[in-house]
Amino acid sequence: MTLQNEEKILNPQVKIVDISEDEAGQRIDNFLLARLKGVPKSLIYRIVRKGEVRVNKGRIKVDYKLQAGDSVRIPPVRVSQKATPEVSTKLNKVSQLEEQILFEDDVMLVLNKPSGLAVHGGSGVNFGVIEALRALRPQARFLELVHRLDRDTSGILLVAKKRSALRHLHAQLREKRVQKDYLALVRGQWQSHVKAINAPLLKNELASGERMVKVSEQGKPSETRFRIEERYLNATLVKASPVTGRTHQIRVHTLHAGHPIAMDSKYGDKEFDKKMHELGLNRLFLHAFEIVFFHPKSEEQMRVKAPLDKHMKGILAKLRKQE
Repeated sequence: MTLQNEEKILNPQVKIVDISEDEAGQRIDNFLLARLKGVPKSLIYRIVRKGEVRVNKGRIKVDYKLQAGDSVRIPPVRVSQKATPEVSTKLNKVSQLEEQILFEDDVMLVLNKPSGLAVHGGSGVNFGVIEALRALRPQARFLELVHRLDRDTSGILLVAKKRSALRHLHAQLREKRVQKDYLALVRGQWQSHVKAINAPLLKNELASGERMVKVSEQGKPSETRFRIEERYLNATLVKASPVTGRTHQIRVHTLHAGHPIAMDSKYGDKEFDKKMHELGLNRLFLHAFEIVFFHPKSEEQMRVKAPLDKHMKGILAKLRKQE
């Protein structure tokens, strides 16, 4: 990973960009953030407010939604690059992503995200999945996350290669037509009658920037459905299917039920985690193993699976031996 020069003019000349059908529908600020890599959002807002960015030769607000045929004026932008690294395709985590692609065509790809890799850079993380994919695919004009996974959660992640696909998949998520299933190893014996947890979740951001979530009446409605997959001596493997998509939802709902997930540094149980660590578990045991959705182009229903890796299967084998 190499650093750019301390300061760089990202586009030394004024650029005029004509908006295609595929690019229509997005806000001007999001369009500029994607075009001007490394430019902070505050600077994007400033150049829009000052009228340096123009659409069809007129001033616009940051929430303006682009339309097909719009002509966008993008001014020269000078930005400090001290902390903006180039992502090298030679880095292990980056190069290994190619092997984790479960499905790909001209409009989207499905990735089996490794644990420990953030979905995007920021908050002290130099790069994430989306930056790595862009480094691997420099010719790709458009690559955007359809949804997110926590950094320590592994498994299925959808990435759109066209804006039309992103809009289509986002609509499916809003309409709850996407089914996502996770496997979680939790503390203790999950009670058979607990098949769903409806508990509102409130997100708090600490001074350090860390996000913490708790069950609170002031929170947003949240629902997760559960099914027991396998029981062990002091743990249970459950399938968790979130109906809503809140931050840390499965992790906080399992904690709320009295069964925190193994090796959860934010919401876990230290004694349980110590026992799991002794078995060799070195990561959060939460894995997005299956997704069902409609292909954004063909409209065919798709079912994609990402099996547990050898490490997690090995932990389950050790738990079976304990019995």
